[in-house]
Amino acid sequence: MQTRPTIVCLCGSTRFSEAFREANIQLTLKGKIVLSIGCDTKADGELFDSLSPTEQEAPKTALDDLHKRKIDLAHRVLVLD
Repeated sequence: MQTRPTIVCLCGSTRFSEAFREANIQLTLKGKIVLSIGCDTKADGELFDSLSPTEQEAPKTALDDLHKRKIDLAHRVLVLD
């Protein structure tokens, strides 16, 4: 019987986007399932440019909640800094 791969969730500030990318590649090559940020609200800011600062809060809160559910799914959490 084949065992399932370990699930790792990457956490940390999105200002370390290069660290997220590198960790994702390295862990994936080691056979891990990697959960990471889905949207960087700083680097992907154009997605929110049409929204007022008040309107931007709802999607940011939803993205934070979604990332917390990824943490719930993970066997391990890797904090990047």
